[in-house]
Amino acid sequence: MTAKLRFILGFGLFFTGLWFLWNTPVIYPLKIFVVLLHELSHAIAVWLTGGTVSRITLDPYQGGATYFTGGNKILALSAGYLGSLFWGAVMFLAANQPRIRKDWVNSTIGLAVILLTIFFVRSGFGIVFGILFGAVMITVSLRISELWNKRVLLALGLTSALYAILDIKDDILDRPEIQSDAHMLAESTGIGTATMWGVLWISIAIFVSARLMMRAFEEA
Repeated sequence: MTAKLRFILGFGLFFTGLWFLWNTPVIYPLKIFVVLLHELSHAIAVWLTGGTVSRITLDPYQGGATYFTGGNKILALSAGYLGSLFWGAVMFLAANQPRIRKDWVNSTIGLAVILLTIFFVRSGFGIVFGILFGAVMITVSLRISELWNKRVLLALGLTSALYAILDIKDDILDRPEIQSDAHMLAESTGIGTATMWGVLWISIAIFVSARLMMRAFEEA
């Protein structure tokens, strides 16, 4: 079996499993992790544009919020969905880079989640989840092989990228009237509509995800 055929079969199995397990407890922790990435991306964009973040919250229903003042609203509000896509791409590329130790990357992710949770998350569920998720990441990364660390990193990266696409579709394109990032952006800046921002963001997400898959296939 050629490397490219193994690649196709492997990713086919992964996406099939992800599809059928999407609404089960198996995938639930990964989805909450992506929500945390979403909110942290808002916070980073606020900090980089001179704003201040007062707190981040997460809830058990895959919801979250970042409370901030100042900063560039277009960048800050766009950073949520595109930020989780960005971090997904970084994890995906790191998993496919042979010179990078995957156990170090996974341990770093776990430590970063714990520290960011302690300093910025201010909801009970979010604090418990962040500390437990980070501790599990560190523990597991030190106990499993490099191959399995690569698989964990790929799962995190692909889930993050896919969730960004599905979330934009569900929160913005299917329900443009709800108080989503796109709705707040259109309302606060007077630029376009929620649907316009949703179409822009999902186009970027699909393009980036497709490029990642093509690159991985070419390098297989």
